[in-house]
Amino acid sequence: MTETAPQIPAPAPPPVGGPDGHTSRGKHPGPLRQSVAARILSLQHDYHSDRPWAVQALAQLRRGIGRPANDLPDLWNLLGMEQFYAARPKGRRMDDDEALHAERAAHVAVTLWALHQQSNRAKRMHVPDGASLGTAVRRLMSGTDSDEPIRKRLIRAGTATTYEVLAQRLRELVVLLRAAEIPLDYGLLAEHLYQWQQPGGPTKVRQAWGRSFQAYRLADSPGTDPGGQAVQPATASAHASTTTAPKEQ
Repeated sequence: MTETAPQIPAPAPPPVGGPDGHTSRGKHPGPLRQSVAARILSLQHDYHSDRPWAVQALAQLRRGIGRPANDLPDLWNLLGMEQFYAARPKGRRMDDDEALHAERAAHVAVTLWALHQQSNRAKRMHVPDGASLGTAVRRLMSGTDSDEPIRKRLIRAGTATTYEVLAQRLRELVVLLRAAEIPLDYGLLAEHLYQWQQPGGPTKVRQAWGRSFQAYRLADSPGTDPGGQAVQPATASAHASTTTAPKEQ
C-alpha cells in the first residue's frame, strides 16, 4: 500500500547559529531564511527516517529544478512559504514583486537542496550554521592548482547577469558539493537569492560570497564539516569535471 503524503505542518523555525537565534555574525535571520530552513529541516528529518512520503517529496522537488516558481502545484506546500507569509508583521502588505522575489528564492533554494540531498541518508546536506556558498565552495578545494576550475565556477555564479543564469550556475556548484558531501546553509542561500533580486543586490551577494570564500581556512576545522561529520578531502579535478545532475532515485 502506498503511503500518501500528508499535509506538512509548518514547524517552528529553529534558532540559526546559536540558542538566541542569532548567527555568529550577530545578524538575526530574516523570516524567509527561517521559513526555508525550518521546512528543509522537517523534510530532511523524515527523509533520513526513510519515510516514503518524504522520499516522494524530494523527487517532486527535484522535478522543479529549472522551472518557474509556482509552476508546479505539487510543490506549493513544500517550500515553506506559508510560514513565511504567516511571519510577516501585521499590516505589512507585500507588493507583487516582493512576493515573487521571495517565492523564487525559496523555490531555487529548496529544489537545489533536494538535488544535494538525493540518495544520501547518512549525512544532512542542509546545516543551518550560517556558512555561505563561498565557504562551502572553499571546502571543495584541495589547495592545489586543480582548484582553479572550481574557483571559476563560483566567480561565474557571482557574475550571473540574470536570475535564471544564476540558478543554473548554482545547480552546477551543488552537483560538485553533492559529490563531495559538503553541506550548505540553504536558509542563508534563500536569503541571498532574495537579496540578489533587489536593487544593488547582485553586488552585495557577490561580495558576501567572495568574503566568505577568502575568510575560510582549511586549517580552521580539519576533517570535519560544520555539523561535525567527517569530510573526505575533495579532489578538485575530479569534481570540477562533473557538470550534470545524477539520475533521480
